[in-house]
Amino acid sequence: MPPDSTRSPNRARHRATSVAFVVIPRFNMAALTTTLEPMRIANYLSPEPVFSWSFVSAEGGERIASNGMSLDTLAMEDLVSTVDVIFVCSSWSCEQYRHDKLFGWLRKHERDGKTLVSMDTGAYLLARAGLLSGRHATLHWSCLAGFSEQFPDVRISEQLFTHDGRIMTTAGGTAGIDLVLHMIARDHGEHLASEIADQFLHHPIRPATTPQRHAHGAKSAEPNRIVRKAIQLIETNIEEPVRVPEIASRLGVSQRQLERLFRHDMGCSVVQFSQLLRLQHARVLLTSTQMSIREVSAACGFNSLSYFSQAFVKCFARKPSEYRQAWPEQEPGPSWPGTIYSFMEKTRTIAAAKPHEEM
Repeated sequence: MPPDSTRSPNRARHRATSVAFVVIPRFNMAALTTTLEPMRIANYLSPEPVFSWSFVSAEGGERIASNGMSLDTLAMEDLVSTVDVIFVCSSWSCEQYRHDKLFGWLRKHERDGKTLVSMDTGAYLLARAGLLSGRHATLHWSCLAGFSEQFPDVRISEQLFTHDGRIMTTAGGTAGIDLVLHMIARDHGEHLASEIADQFLHHPIRPATTPQRHAHGAKSAEPNRIVRKAIQLIETNIEEPVRVPEIASRLGVSQRQLERLFRHDMGCSVVQFSQLLRLQHARVLLTSTQMSIREVSAACGFNSLSYFSQAFVKCFARKPSEYRQAWPEQEPGPSWPGTIYSFMEKTRTIAAAKPHEEM
């Protein structure tokens, strides 16, 4: 990769865009670095520095990321330089995170006309600071359900990033690359953004509305169009599951063809996949909201609380009551219990246990 040249004294001919990366404990290091690297390469390619940056936290000092790496930070009040853009970086631990001093600091900078950007699950922090009400926003797809329950006034979308006024939000992962390249293209031209993408080996530069997910656990990287549309129908009707015949009818195919395509691409039946999605939805609600287990069961389309609990235990090997925190303080790291594909065999057993639960 190109050498770091952000501090070159011979290139300070104009004021670079000043960026503050605000991190909370257990922040996502990958989201931070993929956002930072296009800025570093912009400085490398440009005759004058384009960006400068600092790392900040509420109290300052060392902050440990979710992967165990550490980062030295300034305290908020010690950030004396002019800040143009503030990136808020977090991870699993922020579903219940509250820090009034930090929220007030973010509100002050928003009132002062600064651009605020959330990364990964950072939308929780902007929402708790009162900065997302009525706005268009996004965050990592695995947290969308719980976020929407807590903040129904935020217009949430599953896409790479959003831009609503002075507030921007990203889904984390590699979405930060595209967001920063979008900012660079807007402020410094598409040619610079393209050259940075070349250096970063990142092609193509994706638009904001690009979906976060692609295969949804499919055996193939390119699921059939009918299968993708069926999955979309299932996901948008979690609380009141659509029956298989109705899905087939809406998509203009026979139920037999739909099932055949689903088994080929997903390795399971439509009913089995639907139940797995509803159970994963339930897990997110349990970890990120104060909803009761009964409320979660109903919100995920289960008519019977006892059946919901039985299915949940068979799928995740834990009771619903044991999933009340996304990342308990006593655990060294968060855990998502397996991939969608790895649960396909389990869902066959679960779906067969109660035929009347089928759609």
